[in-house]
Amino acid sequence: MTESASAILDQRQDSGVRKVLHIDCDCFFAAVEMRERPELRERPIAIGGSSDRRGVIATCNYPARKFGVRSAMATATALRLCPDLVLVPGNMALYREVSQQLMAILSEYSTQLEQVSVDEAFLELGSDEHAAAVAESIRQRVRTELGITVSIGVATNKFLAKVASDWNKPDGQFVVRPNEIADFMTTLPVGRIPGVGPALQKRLELAGIVTCGDAQAWSLTELVRRFGRSGASLYQRARGHDSRPIHTERVRKSLSIEHTFAHDLPDPNACLAQVSELYERWLTRVGRTPWKAESLAPFVKVKFADFTQTTVADIGESASEEGFKRLLQQALTRADKPVRLLGIGGKFPQISEQQLSLF
Repeated sequence: MTESASAILDQRQDSGVRKVLHIDCDCFFAAVEMRERPELRERPIAIGGSSDRRGVIATCNYPARKFGVRSAMATATALRLCPDLVLVPGNMALYREVSQQLMAILSEYSTQLEQVSVDEAFLELGSDEHAAAVAESIRQRVRTELGITVSIGVATNKFLAKVASDWNKPDGQFVVRPNEIADFMTTLPVGRIPGVGPALQKRLELAGIVTCGDAQAWSLTELVRRFGRSGASLYQRARGHDSRPIHTERVRKSLSIEHTFAHDLPDPNACLAQVSELYERWLTRVGRTPWKAESLAPFVKVKFADFTQTTVADIGESASEEGFKRLLQQALTRADKPVRLLGIGGKFPQISEQQLSLF
C-alpha cells in the first residue's frame, strides 16, 4: 500500500510562502485507453475522429508524438505522419469517471482544490506542509490506484507551478523554489508562458524578446505600448509573478473518500476488511474542516465490477467505523458481484443563513 496522505501531511516544513501544485495528467484520454487495452501501450494511438469525416486528434500517446502527431491536428495529417497510427473513438463517460476518481484523490490532500479541466487541477497546501513529498505521494497513488500517470509542478504560484508541471513529463515532478525563481525565469522561453500563442510569440521574437530575461529588460510602459494588454501580462509573468488565488467555487455539501482497487474484491468479507483504512483516511480529511465526524450523516458507495453502482445513506446511523460497516453490508446485499470501488463519506448538516448568523 502506498504511503497515506495523512502520513505525508505530518511531515512539516517551516515556510511562509505559498505552496501551489499543478497536477497534469499525461496524455489523459490515451492513457485511460492504454490502461483498458494494455496491448496498445507500445503502439502509436490517438483519440480522434475518422479521417474521412474531417476528424481531428483530441490527444495521442507518446509513441505517436515521436512521429509528430499532436492534439488538434487533422486526423488525415496524423495518418500521413504515422501510417500505423491506431485511431480510438474515445469514451467520455469512462474519462469522466477516471477524472472524478483523480479529483477525489487530490481532495484528500487539501480543501484548496481547483479543477481546471477533466485532466488538470491546482492544489494549494498549507505553508508548513512538505510540498515535494505530497507531490510524490499523489503521483504514486494515481499510478497505483488509477493505472495512469500525472506530472506535477510545485512552486509559489499557479503560473510557475503550471510551467513546472511540463518540465519532467511524463510521470515526473519539478520544484521551483523561491530562491530559484530569478534564475529560472531568466532563461525561460516566452513561448512557455501560458497564453503566449504562436502569433504573439512571433511578434515578440521580431522585437528581440525570446526569453523572459529579454522581456525583463523592457519597462511596463514599453511592453503595454507595443503589445497592449498582453504586454502588461508579460511584464508580470516574465518575473514569475502571479497573485491569482485557488478558486474552489463549489459549495461543499459532503466530504468523502474512495478507492479503486487494482483487483476486484471478491466477497463481502474482503470489502469489509477495507473499511478501517478508508475510515482513517476519511477522519484525516474531516479533521481539516470545522466539523466533527459525529455531526455528519454517513453514506457508502459501492461500484461493482460491471460498473453498476449503489449508494446507501442513513441519517440515523453513526459516522463511525462500525456504522460504515453496517451501511456497507446493506449495500452489498443489493448485488452479488465482485467490487471495483468502495467509498465512504458524510453529508454536512444543512445550515441556513439565519443559523449561520448565530455563530
